[in-house]
Amino acid sequence: MGIRAIVVDTAGTTTDLNFIQDVLFPYSAEVLPEFLTKNQDNVLVDICISDVKDIALEPEASLERVIEILQQWVAEDRKVTPLKTLQGMIWQQGYRDDKFKGHIFPDFIDAIKHFKDNNVRVYSFSSGSVDAQKLLFAHSDGGDLTHLFDGHFDTRTGNKLDKQAYSNILNTVSMTPKQVLFVSDIVEELKAADAAGMQTCQMVRSSDQRTGDFKQVTSFDALKIS
Repeated sequence: MGIRAIVVDTAGTTTDLNFIQDVLFPYSAEVLPEFLTKNQDNVLVDICISDVKDIALEPEASLERVIEILQQWVAEDRKVTPLKTLQGMIWQQGYRDDKFKGHIFPDFIDAIKHFKDNNVRVYSFSSGSVDAQKLLFAHSDGGDLTHLFDGHFDTRTGNKLDKQAYSNILNTVSMTPKQVLFVSDIVEELKAADAAGMQTCQMVRSSDQRTGDFKQVTSFDALKIS
């Protein structure tokens, strides 16, 4: 029984990690104060602010303190849902205002079209919110790619380092583990997916990248599925 679906990581796999770290993260940190001040009465923003206070164990934190916490989390690349939700909303504003375009590796753009032509489903799984993923692929330097995806997963599905997250994905796509291939550059994510029974492949785009005992490719051009 061959591969019927591919789940791809984003940063370091489908998009350059430098784009995330050098463009998107600094933009979100810079815009956060004004964005939260202007939108604090928005229901979703208000929920995120409350969640930040809960996670930080500072229930009485002022808005200025919440902003300070969030900016620290950006610097630390914390994988927390309220931060990722707010970043997605801020990035939407940036894409809309043409502050940047989403960087996507050309080999992935070619590959996802090939997968679609061969009836292989494609999903993305990122610590960034589903909305942020959709924005990245909708405003990419290769055009709007969203119609080529069958779905997206984020931290609401589970932690990317936990086996349960990948079991949850399998339940959602209604496939057996061996029908699904997970592609990522991160060893710990691959270990978690492997523990859930998925097939795995490590994307190695840098010579100094840490690698594990997994099948490896240096681009999607070299990825063979059967």
